[in-house]
Amino acid sequence: MGDILLNMVDWMSGLPPAWAYITIFGVAIIENVIPPMPGDMIVVFGGYMAGLGLLDPFLVVILSTLGGGIGFMTMYAIGYRVGNGLLDPNRYRWLPESKLDTARSKLDRWGFLLVAANRFLSGLRSVISLAVGMAQMDVTKTSIWCTVSALVWTSLIVGAGFYLGDNWEVVGGYLQTYGAIVTAIIVLFAVIQGIRYLLRAKKIKSTS
Repeated sequence: MGDILLNMVDWMSGLPPAWAYITIFGVAIIENVIPPMPGDMIVVFGGYMAGLGLLDPFLVVILSTLGGGIGFMTMYAIGYRVGNGLLDPNRYRWLPESKLDTARSKLDRWGFLLVAANRFLSGLRSVISLAVGMAQMDVTKTSIWCTVSALVWTSLIVGAGFYLGDNWEVVGGYLQTYGAIVTAIIVLFAVIQGIRYLLRAKKIKSTS
């Protein structure tokens, strides 16, 4: 375990239940704003504590889910505010409004899939929340889908901590491997899309 996680785990171990719940809730919020925060492993440890009978597993899931949703919507709000400035025609007249409208319509169509999957896209949670905020996607749908995503994810990792018991730390290795695989897939997808774009541009140029 990293030093930050180790220190937090040691600290949480000696907390009364009420403060342990508050810590889990707070970390779940902060990890969306400060990605290096080891939020997932704190939630896993909360599951482990629940397995020992020190915490209620359902309350751990609820608080980590609410924290994750609030953290996501905090970044969404920041992105929304930035997006308002970006889309102000008086400040950025050089941006083609038609293309901006097209981009926003595509995000409105497909963006909620990203919101629903955001908890499973390691390292991209804050980026996704900022992006959908800048795209000014519907706040109600966004809040619902990010909460659903958080609920599914936290249920899985709390369950892992609960059932693995003293071996809860092995979840960290699986999460790192999972994150590396997801990152590789995303990079590969981006490279393929870049190649397709270049080939399409080259084809248009040769026919013009």
